[in-house]
Amino acid sequence: MSALPQPDSSALAHSRAVSAAIAQEVTASDGWISFARFMEIALYAPGLGYYSAGLDKFGAGGDFVTAPEMSALFGQAVAAQAAQVLRLTGGDVLEIGAGSGKLALDLMLELERLDALPQHYRILELSADLRQRQQARIERNAPHLLPRFAWLDTMPQRFSGLVLGNEVLDAMPAHLVTWRAGQVFERGVSIADGRFAWSERPLTEGELLRQAQALPPAGFVSGESAYTSEINLAAQGFVRSLGQMLEQGMILMLDYGFGASEYYHPQRGGGTLMCHYRHQTHDDPFFLPGLQDLTAHVDFSAMAQAATESGLTLSGYASQANFLINCGLTELLARTSPEDPAAYLPLVAQVQKLMSPAEMGEFFKAIALSKGMQEIPLGFRRGDRSHTL
Repeated sequence: MSALPQPDSSALAHSRAVSAAIAQEVTASDGWISFARFMEIALYAPGLGYYSAGLDKFGAGGDFVTAPEMSALFGQAVAAQAAQVLRLTGGDVLEIGAGSGKLALDLMLELERLDALPQHYRILELSADLRQRQQARIERNAPHLLPRFAWLDTMPQRFSGLVLGNEVLDAMPAHLVTWRAGQVFERGVSIADGRFAWSERPLTEGELLRQAQALPPAGFVSGESAYTSEINLAAQGFVRSLGQMLEQGMILMLDYGFGASEYYHPQRGGGTLMCHYRHQTHDDPFFLPGLQDLTAHVDFSAMAQAATESGLTLSGYASQANFLINCGLTELLARTSPEDPAAYLPLVAQVQKLMSPAEMGEFFKAIALSKGMQEIPLGFRRGDRSHTL
């Protein structure tokens, strides 16, 4: 990993503290923890984890750029979908993990323009640092809207309206599973020669084994070849909890991933685990714990299954490009005149990144899960791929 940028002394000290916390957990757990637990500590340990500590994460100064950071047009397009749900339910917006607050700001400003503001925009944010950044952004750019915002520590028991999550599911701790010679193993973390190391244990019972045995094609790997991938029980449980909470409205999740048949394709035998550090990607989760983001692609078939089990309806599944087109992205671009190239050309470049198959347009998907809504969601009226899940 020598080609990656090196942290300064304070960041390196922070990573050592995170590593020590993980090592303590490994030692206390008979020398082995699941990768899901490793990921949970590295990302979310209070005061230490990547999302809990005061590190730059988003934008040019961080480790990655999300769609809302890339362009205000993204939030403005999502606002069109939000306006439809708010009109049908008379409810509010609940955003899960609002990052820098850019999506919340752009969406609310556009809803204001559409005369469709909700009474409340609630943000479920577990990171105190991110919560402060979100509040500061809104207070700085739209102070008149700040009274409509409320930050939550826990999920509300009941909710009606739009539940929104952008790049939330991919950051939930995922289990790593290896299929080899007709057996199923869970891939976890141990310590060897003072360093974190991969270590496998046979799966003999439980929900993880049940799902692993049901998954093609990995469950049928024969011979000595191995197939490794992820099963995200936490994300499935999260979707079920949203289904139990939602009384009427829609859950909209945007993230990168595939349906199960593509997720567990024979040619994807190394899984989808990715690490993001200073705008570079690699596959070593043991590199500088606490200083890099760890993610796994979303199995949208599993999310749809979890949703239906909790009383939700799969109302749409589409590429991000199709979703944004349906929500009027090109019309939003047309608000700026091509005769003003200084303003127009940067927007064209942003739209290209959001919609191009070579960028985010196909790689990212949108899924809609609803309850008590009869209208087809705006973002899925054309190009719906729900049948592929």
